[in-house]
Amino acid sequence: MSTDAATTGSRTTRLLGLVVLVGVLALILLGFFGAPEDDEQRDAVRMIFVHVPSAFLTYTAFLTTAVGSVMWLWKRSRWWDIVAHSAAEMGVIFCGLTLFTGSVWGRPTWNTYWDWGDVRIVTNLILFLMMVGYLALRAAGGDENAVATRAAVVGLLAAVNLPIINRSVEWWANRTLHQKSSLTDGNLEDLTLFTLFVGVVVWALFFVWAMIHRFRIGWLEHQLSSIDLEAALVQRRAEATGESAEEANL
Repeated sequence: MSTDAATTGSRTTRLLGLVVLVGVLALILLGFFGAPEDDEQRDAVRMIFVHVPSAFLTYTAFLTTAVGSVMWLWKRSRWWDIVAHSAAEMGVIFCGLTLFTGSVWGRPTWNTYWDWGDVRIVTNLILFLMMVGYLALRAAGGDENAVATRAAVVGLLAAVNLPIINRSVEWWANRTLHQKSSLTDGNLEDLTLFTLFVGVVVWALFFVWAMIHRFRIGWLEHQLSSIDLEAALVQRRAEATGESAEEANL
């Protein structure tokens, strides 16, 4: 897979990006003009085509961060560390989108944008804040290995919240406004279910496309920092021996 020197793109990512663009257009047409309105929620039900895929990819992204964190702590694999960081950034975006669309959807459905007593809403917010903290820790700088280790611990702690969020509707049925999964209750009509499937596929492809680009940026940043470190070491050796940097590098 060849990439251009000035970009993180390649023939594969451009093709994938085109597929995503076509998929988004198809999703808009299906979501607004194909899928029928709900008998109870009316047009508000169309939020499902963004909200549910966003929630699914939130899980996917933060699970990827957890796996990458484990691999860093176990193998000290820089490749996995960059995967974990890249997935965390994608996860924060999708988790924020999940909270936003859930709030907008909740207003016509539950007559409120937010309910602090709802376990799923609050645990999602906690997850979002933990992963924002993860990114803040990354951005704070410092020794690369130490930062990666601290971030890995935070990533694993945040991942503990994932099964709690997923099962919260069943575990705290009397403390949530959320209905059970729309995919398992059998209430989605055929075209609505198909459009939801298209939404999940399109957003998943976008996640893969964005992850590839973010990983390549992260890898280039790592390579640049390694080059800078090597140049600094050469300069330090030159200062200690009185040689020129070119002589010290020989």
